[in-house]
Amino acid sequence: MKLSEIRATLQEIRVSPVKTLGQNFLHDQNLARWIVDQIDVTPDDYVVEIGPGLGALTELLLQKCAHVLAIEKDTRLANFLRRRLSQSQLEVLNSDALDFDPRVLFSRRRVKLVGNVPYNISSALLLKFLDRPSPISLWLLMLQEEMALRLSAQPRSHSYGSLTLRVQVRHHVQYLRTIPASVFFPKPKIDSALVKILPRHPRELPPHDDHVLERLIRRGFSQRRKQLKKRLSEEAIRDWDAAASIGGFDPKARAEELSLLQWIALANYIAPRGQPDTRATNEEHLPVVDKNDRVLRWAGRSEVHGNNLRHRAVHILIFSHAGELYLQQRSRWKDRHSLKWDSSAAGHVAARESYDETARRELKEELGVEIDLEKILKLRASARTDQEFIWLYRGQTCNGLHPNPGEIEAGAFLPPTIIDGWIATRPEDFAPGFIECWKAYRRKAH
Repeated sequence: MKLSEIRATLQEIRVSPVKTLGQNFLHDQNLARWIVDQIDVTPDDYVVEIGPGLGALTELLLQKCAHVLAIEKDTRLANFLRRRLSQSQLEVLNSDALDFDPRVLFSRRRVKLVGNVPYNISSALLLKFLDRPSPISLWLLMLQEEMALRLSAQPRSHSYGSLTLRVQVRHHVQYLRTIPASVFFPKPKIDSALVKILPRHPRELPPHDDHVLERLIRRGFSQRRKQLKKRLSEEAIRDWDAAASIGGFDPKARAEELSLLQWIALANYIAPRGQPDTRATNEEHLPVVDKNDRVLRWAGRSEVHGNNLRHRAVHILIFSHAGELYLQQRSRWKDRHSLKWDSSAAGHVAARESYDETARRELKEELGVEIDLEKILKLRASARTDQEFIWLYRGQTCNGLHPNPGEIEAGAFLPPTIIDGWIATRPEDFAPGFIECWKAYRRKAH
């Protein structure tokens, strides 16, 4: 819309722009087209737009034949969008974006997000929509220029800080351009900027303990002008000069001088996360069984997997009191289905070990807990289960889990309906054995 049209429309629908809602309407049509071009929209995309306002970007997105979910907090603007843009591929959600659950987007194949984010909720909104696991493959956000500079900052710059690293540890952030205040009505007091955010591949950075890294960064930047050696004096750092030498930074460095890789090196000096020794695992003997799950002999893990011999396994589903299932992302070091999402815990039945004994052992080894387990059902060995006879167990936790970083890359609690949608849309994200277990569990539950 042109500036004159925006003024007339706002008067017609009786909307006086509210500063706290970030109601500054874009009237530069060339800029609107340029912004949409940065998303590289295709008809296969499901685009979530936060704060569509009067539809400056929404209309252009619809012209690309994408399905658009527009989340608008102001009821009057939401109703206006429904009347003005009544295409079938547009869904207008009259809601606060902070109340929206991004996990429902797992039921969509290709998700991108665009938004003119209100300045006063930008940090909260960013952390909510960038949380992992995320179904979103691209974020294009118009932010307060200061915030955009913080997200995309490099070491030794004034904008570089804990938020920078918290976002960049899992994402690439590109500062695209400054957006002058003059292209909005009403004109804000400060300029905005457009940033593009893309997810990092899990293997792109060295393995590390996320909790240790986050703690170090938070402490390091709590008084950014002090030397890190003093700020991190409470950490169990045996030899600070050695840690600095390994990380490649000056022992007198301050927090803002360390790159992301140097922060990771420091975290790994405190809590090493190298490749686990898999020799014992590869040499373990497993029972080879017949089609009726009767033990024929024992064989090494590599022989069992290499020859697709029938063997035994357990899968364990751990639920929260809210009814959400804990999914683990398999370690990058796994010989099968690495980085795929899987049951809460799972593992092979070893020689001379029962299914029940294995379930208790795997739960302790992978999640660090001992809780009561209920035996649910048994799956027959097939190509879909990697030739494993699987007993499926169920348990509930109220005190939290303690994932083993050598076994688990990441984890998250998710509602069963979200998992259903995710599997239906993106089955390649999961270990095939889990898909079979989950489908069988859901059939039994219903």
